[in-house]
Amino acid sequence: MLKPEVLNKLRAVVGNSHVLSEPEDMIVYSNDATILSAKPEAVVQPANRDEVAAVVKLAARYNIPVTCRGAATCLSGGTIPLKGGIVLELTRLNQILKIDKVNKIAVVQPGVITFDLITAAGNAGLLYPPDPSSMKESTLGGNVAECAGGPKGVKYGITRDFVLGMEAVLSDGSIIQTGNAVDGDMCGPDWTMLLTGSEGTMAVITSITLRLVPLPAVKKTMMAVYDRLEDAAKTVSVTMAAGIIPTTLELMDNLSIVSVEKYLKIGLPVKAGGLLLIEVDGVLSTVEENARRVSEICKQCGATEVKIAQTPQEAEDLWRARRSINPAFGQVAPCKFAEDATVPRSLVPVLVEKIMSIQEKYDVPIFNMGHAGDGNMHPTIMFDKRNKEQMARAEQALDEVHIVTLELGGTLSGEHGIGCAKAPYLRAETGATGYKIGREIKQAVDPLGILNPGKMFFYEGKLH
Repeated sequence: MLKPEVLNKLRAVVGNSHVLSEPEDMIVYSNDATILSAKPEAVVQPANRDEVAAVVKLAARYNIPVTCRGAATCLSGGTIPLKGGIVLELTRLNQILKIDKVNKIAVVQPGVITFDLITAAGNAGLLYPPDPSSMKESTLGGNVAECAGGPKGVKYGITRDFVLGMEAVLSDGSIIQTGNAVDGDMCGPDWTMLLTGSEGTMAVITSITLRLVPLPAVKKTMMAVYDRLEDAAKTVSVTMAAGIIPTTLELMDNLSIVSVEKYLKIGLPVKAGGLLLIEVDGVLSTVEENARRVSEICKQCGATEVKIAQTPQEAEDLWRARRSINPAFGQVAPCKFAEDATVPRSLVPVLVEKIMSIQEKYDVPIFNMGHAGDGNMHPTIMFDKRNKEQMARAEQALDEVHIVTLELGGTLSGEHGIGCAKAPYLRAETGATGYKIGREIKQAVDPLGILNPGKMFFYEGKLH
């Protein structure tokens, strides 16, 4: 527990009702979307930038760790307070401050739900493309901190491609502004990109300026069904090589299909080895032509059926299937290692085959699915942590997934972040020199080491 004098000073900043310190509250705030947990000593819920700065100043004065938290949908342990201290919950900073239709930008606070911005932008005739599967729960601050992606990443890019600037509080409580509302560039190093994806280890984000794009005039959604998952994966690389850039190219294996169908009961093809969920958007003539060409490629690669959604409801049902994979995991096992192994698009078929081999080798269920169009796959290893022998096999499979990903020239994280879950493997990706520089940058920006300690380059020990 924090000392009473510290708790009283925190209450003086944010109000009595927004400092939590009861044991049951500490249990609630000890978890995220992983199986990991560590209890904080207090939860503080600031309402604005100045309150954030005042809380961080107090933390610096007393050398108290600060771990930021939004909706806690993180899949890498990023919001777990490994060193105790304060969980800084930012969900009260939940305002869309501006949507500028002329300059196509939005200014938001970090606690805004991603879907709320997508909806508000759509009402203004604009599109905010990054759409992680958790978009109806996750917050934009977390999306920026983890550099989230989403199905539309194939055509539009991921979160970092839309961050123009931000306001943030450093570890001493000082406030900085980065980037600009024009093109995001500013003189000197790109501080905005340094903080994007830094997972709360360098600063506390208090507002974000985001780029928007015109809402496409037309879109078509289609589902291609395959007897073999390998053929679905091959379709991805063939499509991209043909010069077609779909909006989305989402891959689901049989385990995913069956689990989602049990969960939703919407008539998915449960005997299929795999399927692709594909969307194209743009002007009508281009969309029609691209849909035709993609459909032909799917059939050439072995698709037994290509179904084009004829109504918005049919399209929505297909997207419900993809976005329901996470809740459907419980059909198979209570625990998971949710990975986001990302490789060059051309190697997606290779990664898929290797993951299938890993599943067979260690005899653990692995959901083989993901944003295949930009190489961002989500192999998800299922297990019951109460079964120690099964969990050990799951951990071995996890190790091999990471090794295979790096051998294919990929990255450990396409959007979930490193946090503490993937931190043991980080040196293998960065190399010794890159790892050393990562530590030095963190130490320069956060000399006290109070911001989200124990994550990324400063991980200590074994987790599982």
